[in-house]
Amino acid sequence: MSNIEPDDAQAAGAIIMSKMLMMFGLGIFLIGLLWWAAEKIGFQGLPGDIHIQRDNFSFHFPIVTCIVISAILSLVLWLVRK
Repeated sequence: MSNIEPDDAQAAGAIIMSKMLMMFGLGIFLIGLLWWAAEKIGFQGLPGDIHIQRDNFSFHFPIVTCIVISAILSLVLWLVRK
């Protein structure tokens, strides 16, 4: 067997990698679609997000939004692994 021809393990690995990349791309697309839809309906963040605006300075830290997203992702990953 030459080095040019992939064996079964290499072919299986390539298929798995291509599926993972496709799922990753689909996930990014769906996140972008949800983000776009949230902006269209006027979602500005959750209560508890920190927003400071001064004369020539603006700071926004979505702490509550980050906590909610983290909890949802943790639950989804826990369910997937189970």
